[in-house]
Amino acid sequence: MSGGSVQTPGPDHRASGAPLGILAGGGELPLHVARTALAAGRPVFVVALAGWADPAAWAGIPHVLERPGAAGRILARLRAEGVRQLVMIGQAQRPSMLGLRPDAAGARLLARIGRAFFAGDDGLLRAVARVLEEEGFDIQAAHAVLQDILPPPGLLTRAVPDAASRADIARGIAVVQALGAVDVGQGAVVQQGLVLGVEAIEGTDALLARCGGLRREGPGGVLVKLVKPGQDRRLDLPTVGPVTIRGAIAAGLAGIAIEAEGTILVDRAATVAAADAAGLFLLAFRPEEFQPKETSP
Repeated sequence: MSGGSVQTPGPDHRASGAPLGILAGGGELPLHVARTALAAGRPVFVVALAGWADPAAWAGIPHVLERPGAAGRILARLRAEGVRQLVMIGQAQRPSMLGLRPDAAGARLLARIGRAFFAGDDGLLRAVARVLEEEGFDIQAAHAVLQDILPPPGLLTRAVPDAASRADIARGIAVVQALGAVDVGQGAVVQQGLVLGVEAIEGTDALLARCGGLRREGPGGVLVKLVKPGQDRRLDLPTVGPVTIRGAIAAGLAGIAIEAEGTILVDRAATVAAADAAGLFLLAFRPEEFQPKETSP
């Protein structure tokens, strides 16, 4: 729970018919959340964030397009629609302070966010979530709406990681945990023990595109994705899907390893089918499975 505070359960707004609010960036995941809620009989209201969300994709779903800095209009509209529970989801690249162009309410919110605006992504999202909670909203995880999108431990594909790939996974876990400890990224590509690239602000797709030109001869590498240490799991969990598989194929990887119950798997059937067709493995793991075993003296 963000900030380590203890919160008592609030009213069940689903039972009251209150709409689920969605602060939507880009990609398919915000649409998937909205459609799943609607299919379950839950009304939704979406704030599609200009510059990231595709306005045409939201046709037929109650929404408004707003620039991220227009906090006053966003909060007013969410309240007017009766939103109390709010999901923050979708691809977004952090704007500069100059590019954000906050309105008066946005400037006040930024003052409350403070130095966290210049922290890593998790630090910033925690601060934004805290401010939204102070404004009366209940921040929900996407996986509270989308059931079974966090796969349990196990192999999801026909292809199996061999000993070399498992060694690359162990190396990747150590690298990503070190990155996550300083709130930098959630992924790394490792081949034959060499770190070809780490994820920072560019995101996984750009990481894979970059690593394709860095691959070595011989067995392909592994993309490793896992949650940052202490990350607020309601916000910005690692995500893989069919686009990730295409990027891994283009980069010449042998497979992808994701943290079990901590990584969102978008369109599981299509993702697994694409990996199987390409002969890639997709493994959901627990980090402790790859810890070196202590030997007796």
